[in-house]
Amino acid sequence: MPAMKLSVARAPRGRSAIDIPIAALVWLLTWLVGNLIAGIILGAAGHGGSGPQPVWVSVVGAVVLWMPMLAGLWYLSQRLGVGSFAADYGCSWQPVDLVGLPIGVLSQLVLLRLAYWPLEQWWPQTFGREKVEQSARDLSGAAHGGWLVLLIIVVVVGAPIVEELMYRGLLQGAFTRRLNEVVGVVVVAAWFAIIHFRPVEYPGLFLFGLVLGICAQRTGRLGMGIMAHMAFNVTGLILVAGR
Repeated sequence: MPAMKLSVARAPRGRSAIDIPIAALVWLLTWLVGNLIAGIILGAAGHGGSGPQPVWVSVVGAVVLWMPMLAGLWYLSQRLGVGSFAADYGCSWQPVDLVGLPIGVLSQLVLLRLAYWPLEQWWPQTFGREKVEQSARDLSGAAHGGWLVLLIIVVVVGAPIVEELMYRGLLQGAFTRRLNEVVGVVVVAAWFAIIHFRPVEYPGLFLFGLVLGICAQRTGRLGMGIMAHMAFNVTGLILVAGR
């Protein structure tokens, strides 16, 4: 099927109505609902502040945020797609997608170093390694025992799957169908970086978002990008844990 090479979303011609405004609205609503519910739960537990938080707060916050997103993706697939995550969002995997593992490792070890080296030379107080790795170091340093296992599951497994479904599967698919592949990859990579709300990480997240977008665009599915995202995250955790 030649058409499968052209976009991340795969609904047959004439059946998919997941356009940019609908995709953006679902992303916004599910993101707001997830953050609202997480805020209520964590606030009631006495952890609604902006300072350092226990690891369980990050774990619970992530899971609560993802639930509305997955529900929104399912609803769109049922109402406007073909009722299949594989068909509507490209959520499928083939053995060749294991190539994503070295792509993710190299993105963390090489691409990010190349991106931040000039920034660190020009603005060492803003883009020094300590600043860039601070959030990951705080998170991994506070995890112990069972919470460490849950943290790894959330960061290495859960986040790559949900984020690739939402950003490359839904949003990039919508932009690609309406505009073109280059716009879809670039716009969603910027979206992906900005929504993390950590400005010091924007350059690296944007570049890695481009890598993930290209993986989805070139393969016509999310498998390679998910593998790359997993490898990228686990490599980052290993790096900060070893320092």
